[in-house]
Amino acid sequence: MGEALIARLISLKTFAAEAIAVGDPSAARRQFLVETYGIQATDNNQAALTDAAVVLVAVKPQAFGKIVPDLQAAAHRQTALLLSIMAGTPLATLEAAVTGWPVVRAMPNTPATVGAGMTAIAPGQAVNADHLAQARTIFAAVGDVVEVPEHLINAVTGLSGSGPGYVAVMIEALADGGVAAGLPRATALKLAIQTVRGTATLLQETDLHPAVLKDRVTSPGGTTIAGISALEAGGVRTALIQAVRAACDRANELGA
Repeated sequence: MGEALIARLISLKTFAAEAIAVGDPSAARRQFLVETYGIQATDNNQAALTDAAVVLVAVKPQAFGKIVPDLQAAAHRQTALLLSIMAGTPLATLEAAVTGWPVVRAMPNTPATVGAGMTAIAPGQAVNADHLAQARTIFAAVGDVVEVPEHLINAVTGLSGSGPGYVAVMIEALADGGVAAGLPRATALKLAIQTVRGTATLLQETDLHPAVLKDRVTSPGGTTIAGISALEAGGVRTALIQAVRAACDRANELGA
């Protein structure tokens, strides 16, 4: 996810490549980032943090403790905007690590890697309008951005954070249905992917409520209502609702 942000921020000219410094323990990874994007990379986190105006924490939550001393050392020298994309790490924990810094907690999703992501941001206590605007600009490089209070971040995780997994299952199932009806596998998968993509684009660009679009394509006694009846009989709607709630509950457990 960190690399996706770097790539998009450079391509959109939000930041110049030479203005970006990355701290990474892997020599191979550092070499790749330097050669691919022209950024600075070091195995010394404190060197990467020197004079930074914005700091993105893009590590596994269990690795956060290892970088806290570096963040605290930087916080003694300067003030920066801290952006965290770590799952399950609350603002209170982040703010305690960098006293005096404005902190924004963010939950992006995997389509961000192709610039089609959805990111929710939750501002901390020291965040002002300028900080929030900067956070929005950065995450807008990889897709759409919404602001939510922190207590809803795990609900975001259950919906858009885990959502690509649900959609992938839906696409696979649609393709399986096409195969069951006689279509070649490759053709069925292409039809399923484009149908999901096209429907999402249509809803986004026309601002139609999903129920309105569903009604428009459902003629009396037709094929679509037959298919929808089968979906309702299979409990698809309830299953999706419960999937979001289950993922949200699990996120709450992980952050406890």
